[in-house]
Amino acid sequence: MKEDTEIVNLLTYVKPSKYRKNILIALENEKFKIPSEIANEVGTITSHVSCHLSGLKEKGLIKCINEDAKKGRLYHITEKGKNVLKHITKE
Repeated sequence: MKEDTEIVNLLTYVKPSKYRKNILIALENEKFKIPSEIANEVGTITSHVSCHLSGLKEKGLIKCINEDAKKGRLYHITEKGKNVLKHITKE
């Protein structure tokens, strides 16, 4: 039951934002991407993507594998992120 509540909360966070959803989609089939690559795919500026990446990371939907890097941070989707995306894309 706790898992159901968590997925509902995550869906409530991701679904209203086309950018959050599209960022997860952009990371779905790639091992790692930098924010500028994601921004190009999503169709917005890098700073806007970076802001959403922070929120998605806090929720455990994505992970940065090189936090110490000032440039070229690499992001990938987590299993939790894939699970949320599965609920969104199967509609």
